[in-house]
Amino acid sequence: MTSILTRRQSLLLGASALSLFCCCPPGRAEPHQYDLKPRKLTNGVWVTRGSDEAIDERNGGAIANVAILDSTEGAILIDTGPSRRFGEALMALAKELTGKPVVRVYLTHFHPDHMFGNQAFDPAILAATQGTIDGMKEYGNAFSDSMYRAVGDWMRGTELVLPQAIVLGAPEDIGNRRLRPLLMRGHTPSDLALFDEKTGIIFAGDLVFLDRAPTTPHADIERWRVSLANLSAIPNAMIVPGHGPTERGIRGIEQTSRWLETISRIIADAFDRGLDISEAIKLPLPDWTTSIALARYEYERSVMHLYPQLEASRWPRIDERG
Repeated sequence: MTSILTRRQSLLLGASALSLFCCCPPGRAEPHQYDLKPRKLTNGVWVTRGSDEAIDERNGGAIANVAILDSTEGAILIDTGPSRRFGEALMALAKELTGKPVVRVYLTHFHPDHMFGNQAFDPAILAATQGTIDGMKEYGNAFSDSMYRAVGDWMRGTELVLPQAIVLGAPEDIGNRRLRPLLMRGHTPSDLALFDEKTGIIFAGDLVFLDRAPTTPHADIERWRVSLANLSAIPNAMIVPGHGPTERGIRGIEQTSRWLETISRIIADAFDRGLDISEAIKLPLPDWTTSIALARYEYERSVMHLYPQLEASRWPRIDERG
């Protein structure tokens, strides 16, 4: 028999799944074009920076950073963005910047702002961990529905496309560039960061956010903080976060870890004091978070994500009582 608690958790999780990223009215039925502005980090490496906003019709879901690397063999991409239209614009930009076709595309994890541009590319050159592919299979249709509701016509013609290449952990040599995959988890059950041995740049995906509050719909907070500690131990020239500015040093790692520790402590304390979700959502955040984009928004969403986890781990199941 399904317990009352389990049923309540299912309802909460179901509601949360529909609003993992946002729930906004459909956009206007008119053509949209992404205006991608690459920033050159060093010779042969560019990043198009995502908007520090929630996904909505104004930004077309283009909130994540996407990287383009040149090699003697061809262009390499890290993530593909939120829609087929974005992926097509990204492919055109990569060819313009490098003068070569795209030969490899890495996906850092399965969230929709990072992988719905897959449709613009041959699945044979799309590479991801098995965990990311499994996540795309499990959540892809629900993500698609949510994205169509959130950004409307930006998503026209977008369908889920799965990678055919599985990242297992061995370095990959592409032309004159060697990329070392860093297999981690915490933001999702399977996160991929990439270390470019030629430049010393770490492409951290959503393991690292900078000056933008992290998202937690599939987070394991403690595991995430372990992954951040592991990243900080790798000597690097620069870190490209999944969201926020690219810069030298480990400020993004430190800020992300501090945010995760802060919200997990606030939420766990609220739970222990017997506050319900609506009361926990209203709790104040420390002053240092005022400079973090979407801090209040993401904290409230994290309460919705993490409270059911606390209930599941700390409350006894009714159907298991003797």
